[in-house]
Amino acid sequence: MSILPNTTIISLTFLLTGIPGLEAYHTWFSIPFCFLYAIAISGNSMILYIIITNQNLHEPMYYLLSMLSATDMCLSLSTIPTTLGVLCLNIQKIGWNICISQMFFIHFLTVMESSVLLAMAFDRYIAICNPLRYATILTPSRIIQIGLMIVGRGTLIMIPLLLLLKRLSFCRDNILSHSYCYHPDIIKCSCSNIRVNSIYGLFALLSTSGLDAPLIGLSYMFIIHAVFNIASPEERYKAFNTCISHIGAVAIFYIPLIGLSAVHRWGKKAPPFVHTLMSNAFLLLPPVLNPVIYSVKTKQIRKAIIKVFLRKDY
Repeated sequence: MSILPNTTIISLTFLLTGIPGLEAYHTWFSIPFCFLYAIAISGNSMILYIIITNQNLHEPMYYLLSMLSATDMCLSLSTIPTTLGVLCLNIQKIGWNICISQMFFIHFLTVMESSVLLAMAFDRYIAICNPLRYATILTPSRIIQIGLMIVGRGTLIMIPLLLLLKRLSFCRDNILSHSYCYHPDIIKCSCSNIRVNSIYGLFALLSTSGLDAPLIGLSYMFIIHAVFNIASPEERYKAFNTCISHIGAVAIFYIPLIGLSAVHRWGKKAPPFVHTLMSNAFLLLPPVLNPVIYSVKTKQIRKAIIKVFLRKDY
């Protein structure tokens, strides 16, 4: 069956995949997935609420944290319908328009998260390496500009990706290897020449996360150098402790992302469960763990959360 890009592609459907080989246990697997999604949405909602309602948290660091929480929450919301649909109701079919829309938001939000983590690294660099100019460099208007640049960057990266998908034809079994629509997964189903799509996908990855990760690493080289130049051990520990949460957020975002990208490009012979494991880690770890990390390691956030729950008790 040949599907023309500009005519019948709107009727194209894909089949989503749950956990290969364990389809009989999908209902049981849906329980921990529901629990993790609940943690992700409630945790990030709590962080947003705390930052919005507490005037003493209206600072650049927390504005950027609110962007990270909003991005994580939207990422979870963009995948809940299909993931739980496959696991709970065995709904595997997904139409072209819905699939492309979901793919857009997943990749757009991934670019946004990478950009926010880079902005947070810049924030920590200024706070530790140039603290006297912190308030003058990271003003509220500058934070707004950074936010607009992050959204603009994601949009500019995604527009060519969508345009290149429109030129493809699909004429084989359109079975995706995840419970959501992911660009490398979609183009593998095409019977057209996907060389340009694959090259641009790699370029998009390298120009976003592939660029952001080294810049974050470079910023921490300067931060570590500045921390070791602090004479007092207590001040040195205090300065570096402000970075622990961000380092954790960077690790839980980039490690699954790199693993998933590597599996899609070079792990064709890998067992199906490896794809599933990496895709679920990529989707769920950052939204679930980021609120936990910042609640535990950031004193101001922890105190504000405790205040909220104590207020409810009374």
